[in-house]
Amino acid sequence: MSGLFQGLEIGKRALLTHQLAMSTIGHNMANVGTPGYTRQRVLVTSAMPIELANYNVGNGVTVKTVVHIRDLFLTGQYRRENKSLGEWTYKEKTLAQVETFFAEPFGEGVGNALNKFWDSWSSLASGDADSSTPRNQIVSDATTLVNSFHSLNQQLTSLRDSTDQDVGSRVMQINQYAHQIANLNRIVASQELGGQKANDLRDQKDLLIDELSKLIDVTTTEQTNGTTSIYISGLSIVENDDTFELATRAVPSGNNSISREIVWKNTKSSVKLTGGELKGLLDMRDNLIPGYKKRLDDMAATIVAEVNRVHRAGTDLNGNAGVDFFSNTGTTAETISINMSIANDSSLIAASLSGEIGDSSNALAIHDLRRMLLLDNGSATISEYFNSTVGMVGVDSNEAKTFKANYEVLMQQIELSRQSVQGVSLDEEMANLVKMQHAYNAAARVITVMDEALGTLIQGMGVVGR
Repeated sequence: MSGLFQGLEIGKRALLTHQLAMSTIGHNMANVGTPGYTRQRVLVTSAMPIELANYNVGNGVTVKTVVHIRDLFLTGQYRRENKSLGEWTYKEKTLAQVETFFAEPFGEGVGNALNKFWDSWSSLASGDADSSTPRNQIVSDATTLVNSFHSLNQQLTSLRDSTDQDVGSRVMQINQYAHQIANLNRIVASQELGGQKANDLRDQKDLLIDELSKLIDVTTTEQTNGTTSIYISGLSIVENDDTFELATRAVPSGNNSISREIVWKNTKSSVKLTGGELKGLLDMRDNLIPGYKKRLDDMAATIVAEVNRVHRAGTDLNGNAGVDFFSNTGTTAETISINMSIANDSSLIAASLSGEIGDSSNALAIHDLRRMLLLDNGSATISEYFNSTVGMVGVDSNEAKTFKANYEVLMQQIELSRQSVQGVSLDEEMANLVKMQHAYNAAARVITVMDEALGTLIQGMGVVGR
């Protein structure tokens, strides 16, 4: 009779086991569209057998644990490539803005203004050197050139300042992710003390780490207590439920502007960045944009120095020696300006070398600066140097677009591989659900049969009379 009761116990365990399996399958199907969710499986094992005198009797099935299916290799690969995608995505977006600055919209911009400036000197040299009209045109075109330098420089400066502000916001975001992960570490560790897995909380934690890996290059280590340790260049940012925050420190940069250096909070130790969106930010802020600004400054300084040099060698309409055409205190794209005396009185333009009426040889000499190799160690004219700068921006932008596109394709391939392992397939879940349903029905049938057998036994034994 004890065997029949044992059969009832086996049926009960089977019912509970397959009921849990069906609930887990339903949980998977309900979360088919949940970001970061990984499918779960009920791991079952044979229950400990009953030891009788001469043999062991099977004791049915029992639940070992509920696990989530996650490929650690693909997850690590995903995070390694995610940092590169984050870096090049930011560069591509920012360089696209830089391209619009250099695009010479509506015929305006440094390149077109420079051509008009040289052309106005040619007009003065080939026309009436004593007339005020071509002289006023030179002042007007020089003003346009100066404003073009100022505008382009200001656009680049504003973009650099905006990028600098983004550095601070990304650091705050990284710290927020670190705190959320540390909090989940604490909850997971407490819930898994009994040996069970806090799978949904682990999924939330893994999703946060995936997001963090796009911002900064991180490595992770799974601890035996269910927590995840996270490192940046070998130093912990999350350890158990503790966080070690990043911070920004203001430091002087070119022209007394302020930049943000990334350090470990409450220290002067810099954070070494090897990838992620934050690295893309710093490359744009500290290397690419300052590089473009420097080339503009080189152009402005060369124009000021060379035009002033030639202009001082001439004679104005009043027979006086030429003065500086551009202010000699403004030698950058930000500070270049016309000599206010000339801006207010175009007769001070020294178009002549001899001082004779009609002589415009000095205006021609200034125009000829257009063809002189003054930049790139004497290998490029001023216009060629600007065009090469525009080309450099285009090359950098195309490189960023190419790398971004390549990493997007790579990430899609990795994600497809990862989802094939850990993603929820409705077809597979439906098939498993049908299988578990039949197993559940069979377990119920076992209980029914055992109940009938017990009824037969009890009824068959009858009542013993006196």
